[in-house]
Amino acid sequence: MTSVHDYLKENESRFLEELFSLIRIPSISALPEHKADMERCAERWKELLLQAGADHAEVMPSEGHPLVFAEKHVADDAPTVLIYAHYDVMPAEPLNLWTSAPFEPEVRDGRIWARGADDDKGQAMIQVKAFEYLVRQGLLRHNVKFIFEGEEEIGSPSLGAFLEKHRELLKSDIILVSDTSMLGAELPSLTTGLRGLAYWEIEVTGPNRDLHSGHFGGAVANPINVLCELLAGVVNEEGRITIPGFYDDVEDVPQAERDMIAAIPFDEEKYKAAINVKALRGEKGYSTLERNSCRPSFDVCGIWGGYTGEGSKTVLPSKAYAKVSCRLVPHQQHEKISQLFIDYIRSVAPDCVRVEVRPMHGGEGYVCPITLPAYKAAERGFEKAFGRRPLAVRRGGSIPIISDFERMLGVKTVLMGFGLESDAIHSPNENFRLDIFRKGFEAVVEFHQAYDEL
Repeated sequence: MTSVHDYLKENESRFLEELFSLIRIPSISALPEHKADMERCAERWKELLLQAGADHAEVMPSEGHPLVFAEKHVADDAPTVLIYAHYDVMPAEPLNLWTSAPFEPEVRDGRIWARGADDDKGQAMIQVKAFEYLVRQGLLRHNVKFIFEGEEEIGSPSLGAFLEKHRELLKSDIILVSDTSMLGAELPSLTTGLRGLAYWEIEVTGPNRDLHSGHFGGAVANPINVLCELLAGVVNEEGRITIPGFYDDVEDVPQAERDMIAAIPFDEEKYKAAINVKALRGEKGYSTLERNSCRPSFDVCGIWGGYTGEGSKTVLPSKAYAKVSCRLVPHQQHEKISQLFIDYIRSVAPDCVRVEVRPMHGGEGYVCPITLPAYKAAERGFEKAFGRRPLAVRRGGSIPIISDFERMLGVKTVLMGFGLESDAIHSPNENFRLDIFRKGFEAVVEFHQAYDEL
């Protein structure tokens, strides 16, 4: 039998070229002009899953972009692990900030540089190649299914209906996901909780056309000014969200958990230096790690209106827009929060403008019990690959479909991710460390073997 390390050494160049064949396909779900690329990427994943050892694989239609399903059946009485990943990626703009072409992967300084290198093509490849190793070495003792979607970066709008329709097909005992991050390369961690999400677009309309700011300024409400006032009022000086009823379902973080968070090695000065800010800001009474994982937050994700071209134009705009979001904590229902926000904005909007708030997408938070056998198997995988037991941490991001898996399929999910903050996902110069790719491969192989023993 070939060892994990020898197999990786013999096949790494092939692994990377297969990964690069995926990365070269700009599978940007948010942009309609990439519809054909989405289909190409799904077909390529189908090919790679079959080559890795799946009994069969197929590209399945949805209300939006297609999904890829594959499975390996070992025995009727064996448990089943369902592996989820996504093949869509974020847009690459601004392109001028990339040091290399975002969809032409490069290896330099021990990293893969490209859009999707980490999120989520690189991490998905770890799962597929660990599966390949187990199949080819005759070590797989349980059934494995794969479901790869193409809309995670736009909130998985079609996946819920797909799950509802294909419950039996996706039946499993545990779901395994590699789409999260670790605390550090030398500080492995398993994500035990995710925040939920609610997202809106706001449109503020003032006069029926753009006006001359000299003739009308000071007499007619400027929609951009009003929009800024509305948004500024959502969070008070103590970092608390002012929407009535917003905190009704927010549980206080137990002191025992706060103590665990406080024990996580964290250098605030390095944190600030890494993102080039002089000071941090957030909800009073909570640490930085609590604020970005266990507490809800509100952010303006984009704001625009009026004249933004070269030079100047003295205009009082007719309209202003913003995209805003809330990160939610477990027990906060995104649909309830969405309506609370809409009601709040309507209640405080002045009569001098018309305001429309359009809900976009959202999802619930999630918590994984650390007593699950599959969680224990993931712990063992990290310990084998990284040489130390991983810390259990909640993370601030959202993967809305994880809570849908539990609600619709009745299955818990183990979040076994290998990303790092330095990977710059969603940003220019996304990258993935090769040493982490290798350790991730070893960790997932160990997960499957440990899962059979627990």
